[in-house]
Amino acid sequence: MPNYSHVFEGITDPRRRNATRHDLHEMLMIALLTVLSGGETCTDMTQFGRDKKAFLRRFMTLKHGIPSHDAFSDLFNCLNPQELGRTLARLAVAWSDRLKARLPDSANDVIAIDGKALRHSFSEATDRQPLHLVHAFATGTKLVLAQAKVDGKSNEITALPALLDVLDIKGRTVTLDAMQTQRATARAITDAGGSYICALKGNQKILYEDVKLYLDDPDQASSITVSDPDVDTGHGRIETRTASVCHDIDGLDVHDGPALAAIGSVTAQREIRGKQSMETRYFIMNTKLTPDHLLRHVRSHWAIANALHWVLDVTMNEEY
Repeated sequence: MPNYSHVFEGITDPRRRNATRHDLHEMLMIALLTVLSGGETCTDMTQFGRDKKAFLRRFMTLKHGIPSHDAFSDLFNCLNPQELGRTLARLAVAWSDRLKARLPDSANDVIAIDGKALRHSFSEATDRQPLHLVHAFATGTKLVLAQAKVDGKSNEITALPALLDVLDIKGRTVTLDAMQTQRATARAITDAGGSYICALKGNQKILYEDVKLYLDDPDQASSITVSDPDVDTGHGRIETRTASVCHDIDGLDVHDGPALAAIGSVTAQREIRGKQSMETRYFIMNTKLTPDHLLRHVRSHWAIANALHWVLDVTMNEEY
């Protein structure tokens, strides 16, 4: 009978002696398979176990049969959430790596960090603030690798180190929006062997203005490379995006960005029902990406953020 105890390595059994009738790893495996099959509740776990008992016996002893929904509930009420989170994140990364070998696009190596608040998850009666979650996505395989609950949008910064700690980001590129662009976060990524692409906005005012000035300076034109236009159409909209990258950034050393190697921008020109608009976003990087790679990575981050909006709007009937 195969041994799969390594799958849940790092999870300690919190149950008291008289509540350990069912094997911990068997219960966790049944729960995992239930969720992967679309189940959500402890009752679903018990029903899945009963329906798939013959299948489960191929690799489980099930000495005392299928655990009841109360047994699953008691277990998850006392499990250490940090231990469970680290284990599930490790499994998600391993699964992503297996899928990655089947996908030719180099965007497989990109992890997008994005936060969203459940606007209607607050309670005036109890003075409870809206639930805010920070997610880490593998953009190539469209998998959620990890998520962290925070008290508010400003606390995304403090939640990121814990989120990054459960991920294997060595050799991967991490994309961050402006809220998460902090020296400490960039340093944590580089220390873990990863690369970063950080968006800049008003919360990094001086660095943002210097990068913008650098890329808009005609005297720097010879050191800036530009991507081919990328045109996207649909639903009466025409959007043309181009990316610019500069590797000659000696004048930005004063900002002491961790391993800062390049700066860039992505400009989007939109035409919707005859009305035109243009927006330019600015970025810092610790690798000398080409403008085509920058555009691809930024687009994958936007796609994930938009998909998250759509999933939450449709499945949870929430506004974000």
